[in-house]
Amino acid sequence: MKSAVSATIPVLVCTLAIFLLSAMDAGMKSLVIAAGVYNIVLWRSVLATLASAAGWAARSPTRPGLGALRLHGLRALIVGIVLITFFWGLARLPLAEAIGLSFIAPLIALFLAALMLKERIRGQAIWAAILGFAGVAVIVAGQFGAASFTHEAMLGTLSILVSTMFYGLNLILTRKQAQIAKPIEIMFFQNLSLLIILSLAAPWLASMLDRQYWLPLVGVTALSLSGQYMMSWSYARAEAQYLITTEYTAFIWAIGLGWYFFGETVSWQTLAGAGLIIVGCWVAARASMRTVEA
Repeated sequence: MKSAVSATIPVLVCTLAIFLLSAMDAGMKSLVIAAGVYNIVLWRSVLATLASAAGWAARSPTRPGLGALRLHGLRALIVGIVLITFFWGLARLPLAEAIGLSFIAPLIALFLAALMLKERIRGQAIWAAILGFAGVAVIVAGQFGAASFTHEAMLGTLSILVSTMFYGLNLILTRKQAQIAKPIEIMFFQNLSLLIILSLAAPWLASMLDRQYWLPLVGVTALSLSGQYMMSWSYARAEAQYLITTEYTAFIWAIGLGWYFFGETVSWQTLAGAGLIIVGCWVAARASMRTVEA
């Protein structure tokens, strides 16, 4: 009972962080539709690098070692793929549908952990994966025959699934990164490395944004950095078992934000599919908690 009470504030803060990140997704969807995915992600990386650099410099930082820099750079490359494919797909799908599909990332991470970290896959993880991928099948099947189904929507779905696969890899790299660097260092070098990678294509793809987009871009950058920081704060103060379910409030926020800003409705297939994915992730989380306790 004592641990549940002590976890109350971190749970509330983490729930607020998920809301901020969901609002960021909605803002990014609007910006990507208006100005294109590459330039929005590029200029957001510029703003995020400047903001995180100020925070890192204020902490009297020490220079990271070569191994840490390699890991920062590798994760930035993965994050770049995640962002480009996710936001490209998000511009072509309802917000709730995209968020629902993205929930399979923890299940993908389970199998990547077995490959990369030599962790043993248990029976519960296999059942969790079956439920999760069944949920994806239900959501995708619901698109066929729907009035909103288009070739663009199917490409958007594939893009979200590619993003989710790489996000599962990102979760594995996050574990390694957290063992050798502090959060503010990770935020700065990840954003700096991502900016360098994106800048390689700048001579051909980059263009200055119109003045009307800069204030919303500052807003989504602030939402992103605030959400990341609040999640880090929460996970440093409460066990994952209390916080993991807050991830699924993103689906609720996505339904509300998608309806309010884009007039999107949610089909029963999307609700059912997201439910299967959430149950699958819950089964996997419960299994991992029992393993740790044992």
